[in-house]
Amino acid sequence: MKLLSFRYGEKECFGPKVKKEEAVWDVLEIQQQLEVLPSFPAQLIEGIAQGMEFVEQVRKLVEAASQSDRPEDFKHSYSEIEWLAPISRTPKNIIAIGKNYADHAKEMGAEAPENLVVFTKAPNCIVPDEATVPVHSELTDSYDYEGELAVVIGKAGKSIPKQLAYDYVFGYTIANDLTARDIQSKHQQFFLGKSLEGSCPMGPYLVTKDEIPEAQNLSIVTKVNDEVRQNGNTEDMIRRVDDIIAEVSKYVALEPGDVILTGTPAGVGKGFNPPKFLKAGDTVKVSIESIGTLVTHLS
Repeated sequence: MKLLSFRYGEKECFGPKVKKEEAVWDVLEIQQQLEVLPSFPAQLIEGIAQGMEFVEQVRKLVEAASQSDRPEDFKHSYSEIEWLAPISRTPKNIIAIGKNYADHAKEMGAEAPENLVVFTKAPNCIVPDEATVPVHSELTDSYDYEGELAVVIGKAGKSIPKQLAYDYVFGYTIANDLTARDIQSKHQQFFLGKSLEGSCPMGPYLVTKDEIPEAQNLSIVTKVNDEVRQNGNTEDMIRRVDDIIAEVSKYVALEPGDVILTGTPAGVGKGFNPPKFLKAGDTVKVSIESIGTLVTHLS
């Protein structure tokens, strides 16, 4: 199921993509009008905590609307809505993994790390698909892109065994880990260079894990102004999704709605000679197989 968050009029809503249509089901409106279920979460992040039970509830709502005498009343075309990030605010900082593709580590002048490299991004830097974000020219002259598979946690857990890791995944989305390379280098911690305003575009969809049974074989392509810069595959990760969840959860308890960025393939701007950093007017498109394309405009 492809879920999206959106604003319709004055309301913040969520729902699944309508199959074969550029439209979304308004499940909150379905529940309010048709009273299909005894209760239903008011926010997507609340539903995520219910796992696949929530997905089944959404399916029941869509089925009821489809079989009603006015199904069109419960759909909104994409042209009618304002897209929001699938998760507009995470419970804690966004958890991100560095140098998780050997070729990317090499282009950054490093060896593949022996231990997991973890940093965080501030949760208030999340922006949705098609957002226009500043290039922050007053702070940096080396703003860079990183297309990544993002894992959305669906169940609370600590010290999660690797063999059970996928039980704690709700689904997947796309993230662009925008980074000020000079600020990243200046400070020994990555946080400031990774957390500038608008530096975590995310979306367009949150795809439930039943739609992506194999997360370690997805193509990732990043284009800047339609020039292919990154062309990788999640099978090239040094540490797989289950490895990451098991390792991170040794130290930090994971919560529903937590987002883990799993690293980026080779082809970032800093990796070129001379570097190809972002500038105002650029458009970045990150496409991941089975999820979609995340578009970000720089100003």
